[in-house]
Amino acid sequence: MTDAFCSDCKKHTEVVFDHSAGDTVCSECGLVLESHSIDETSEWRTFANESGDNDPVRVGGPTNPLLADGGLSTVIAKPNGASGEFLSSSLGRWQNRGSNPDRGLILAFKTIATMSDRLGLVATIKDRANEIYKKVEDQKSSRGRNQDALLAACLYIACRQEDKPRTVKEICSVANGATKKEIGRAKEYIVKQLGLETGQSVEMGTIHAGDFMRRFCSNLGMNNQAVKAAQEAVQKSEEFDIRRSPISIAAAVIYIITQLSDDKKPLKVLLMVVGGGGVFGSSLCIYLNGSCVNADISVATGVAEGTIRNSYKDLYPHVSKIIPNWYAKEEDLKNLCSP
Repeated sequence: MTDAFCSDCKKHTEVVFDHSAGDTVCSECGLVLESHSIDETSEWRTFANESGDNDPVRVGGPTNPLLADGGLSTVIAKPNGASGEFLSSSLGRWQNRGSNPDRGLILAFKTIATMSDRLGLVATIKDRANEIYKKVEDQKSSRGRNQDALLAACLYIACRQEDKPRTVKEICSVANGATKKEIGRAKEYIVKQLGLETGQSVEMGTIHAGDFMRRFCSNLGMNNQAVKAAQEAVQKSEEFDIRRSPISIAAAVIYIITQLSDDKKPLKVLLMVVGGGGVFGSSLCIYLNGSCVNADISVATGVAEGTIRNSYKDLYPHVSKIIPNWYAKEEDLKNLCSP
C-alpha cells in the first residue's frame, strides 16, 4: 500500500491498486482516485522449475543513437541446445555472415559495459565512454592500436569528465591485460584526436584528493568517524602548497588518520620465497610494531609505500592545521612518528 491524498477524506490515506481494473482506490472511503492506470510491472511470472534459457521478454532493448540502425535491427537468438532448432541455428549463421557496419561498435560497447560493471560505475559514465569511443572510431584513425587500451582510456576520460575519477591502476585492473603505459598513450591519443575534431582542448575535469577518499576508506574498512575526519583533513590540505598528486595526498591523509585512531592497522610484509626454479608468495605475514599501515594503505589506494612516506613527509609540518580538533588533540599529534 502507498499513501495518497483523498479528496473525500480531506487527508492522506492508504490507497490500494486494483491490478485487474487499473484503479487506485482509497482504503477508507472507497473513492476511486485514479482509473485506467497503466501497469508497468512484468506481464509474466517466473517459477523455480522453469528453464533459465526461457526468456519471456517480447521486446528488445532501448534505442541507441550511436548505432546506424538505432540498435533496432533483428537479432536471431541462439538455440538452447534442442535438436529441433536447426532452422534457428542456420539463420543465425547466415546473419553473422552478413555485413553489419555496427558489429565493431557493438562489441566495443559490450566491453565498456563489462568494465563499468566490474568497477561499479553508473550508466552515465558508461554512456559517455561510448560517445567518446564513437567519436574516435568515426575518424578512422585508430586502426592498428591496442583496442583494450583504447576502450580503457575512453572509460578513464569519461570518469574524469563526469567528476567520478578512477585511478589508472583501477582502470588497468579491468582492462583485459592492457598496461598502464598503453592506457596512458591511448588517453593522449584520444585527447589529441578529439581536440583536432572540435578545434579546442578537451575538458578532462580537475582531480581532487577528496574524490578518492570515501572509496579508499571503504576499502580499508574504516569507521564513519575516521572517514569524516579524513574527508575534512583532505579538504584543509588543499589550502597548502603540497606538490603531490591527489591520490598520494589522499593515501597520506588516510595514513595519518589511521595512526591517530584506536584501530591501528598493522604493516603486513608478504615474504617472497624463492625456490624450485620459481617465485611464489608465502602465506606468512609479519606484524611490525602494530602501528604502521603503509602496506595496507598501499594495497587499498594503489600508491607505493615510498610515495606514501614522501607525501606524509610533506604533510607532517601542517598536521596541526589539517587534522580536525574534534578528532585528535595536540598531544596526540605529537605522538605521530617523525618522517
